[in-house]
Amino acid sequence: MKELTLPNIELPEEAEYLRKEIREFLNKASIQGSFEPKCDTWLGGYSAEFSRKIGQQGWLGMTWPKKYGGHERSALERFVVTEELLAAGAPVAAHWFGDRQTGPLLLRYGTEEQKQRFLPLLAKGEIYFAIGLSEPNSGSDLASVSTRAKKSGNKWIVNGSKIWTSGAHHAHYMITLVRTAPLGDKKHEGLSQILLDLSAPGITIRPIHLMTGEHHFNEVIMEDVEVSEDMIIGEEGEGWKQSLAELAYERSGPERFMSTYPLLEELVRRLSDSDSDYAKIAVGRLVARLWTLRKMSLGVAGLLEQGKSPEIAAALVKDLGTEYENEIIKVARLLIPSNPSVTAESRFDALLAQAILHAPGFTLRGGTTEILRGIIARGLGVR
Repeated sequence: MKELTLPNIELPEEAEYLRKEIREFLNKASIQGSFEPKCDTWLGGYSAEFSRKIGQQGWLGMTWPKKYGGHERSALERFVVTEELLAAGAPVAAHWFGDRQTGPLLLRYGTEEQKQRFLPLLAKGEIYFAIGLSEPNSGSDLASVSTRAKKSGNKWIVNGSKIWTSGAHHAHYMITLVRTAPLGDKKHEGLSQILLDLSAPGITIRPIHLMTGEHHFNEVIMEDVEVSEDMIIGEEGEGWKQSLAELAYERSGPERFMSTYPLLEELVRRLSDSDSDYAKIAVGRLVARLWTLRKMSLGVAGLLEQGKSPEIAAALVKDLGTEYENEIIKVARLLIPSNPSVTAESRFDALLAQAILHAPGFTLRGGTTEILRGIIARGLGVR
């Protein structure tokens, strides 16, 4: 069995100064009523105004070069901003995917024209991206995607559909995995990534509603959509490799274990005067696991800072993290009598309801648990 090691990262002093700054900003925004703290806001908390405010603070595109609108700060400083936004339950869904993975993808593989065109707007919080990977018949087996892009003169003609596309109804563009060569014996080959303008003729966005009636997911249908040839990302046929590199950013961040953090915080507050040893032990275990996951995620951030692509470690963080998010819900329901409802006056009941209703998606988005464990097993040489 191969050894999987992560560096033990300690946050630098400047990161802790930044933490105080963002906490002051969030506290002020909360008092002013700019947002109401909720669970799972990196998926469901959409506010274009709030995203622009974050961009004005210099907290988007933090690690990117200044010539592209970035701020040339460290990945660890960005980590602090990310976890503080999640802990506060702030509405960050609008800019989340673009800041988390589209920007780094373009920096690594994009053309100079693409970088100049998109990155400054991303850093300002003025443009939003969706990720077009899964399809109706290609979920966990992602390499079997059938959406095709055929060359016609100086354009690509795209036909197919993507599903579970978070935020596509708000996004301006979608990073789309397409097949640009006929399917052969090796289905991972012949795939490419294309920047798709979601306002282009031939695109239909159909909502997929949650049990709550909320609209976060979509099916995106593409019928003879024309895309200029300069919108392909990286090398034609290298889409699979590029997508895997992108997933390291998607799977390892604190959003993979902090979606239900506002509920945990409220649980601790409600039990602060409890004399129950059982409650103290149960909450203590949750806090200990949170700290462990945070250290793991920081380790991945440290490797990304070094320019490495730790796909196996990122998959492990995602697997353990989403399991932990569900554990918070379970413990909260056991320890405090409740009547969960999204319209409840009780903050605990409202947060618990939000967490319960969003929970089915925790272990699906970013890769199902079964697929992630297969990736980890193969990476460690035990499968």
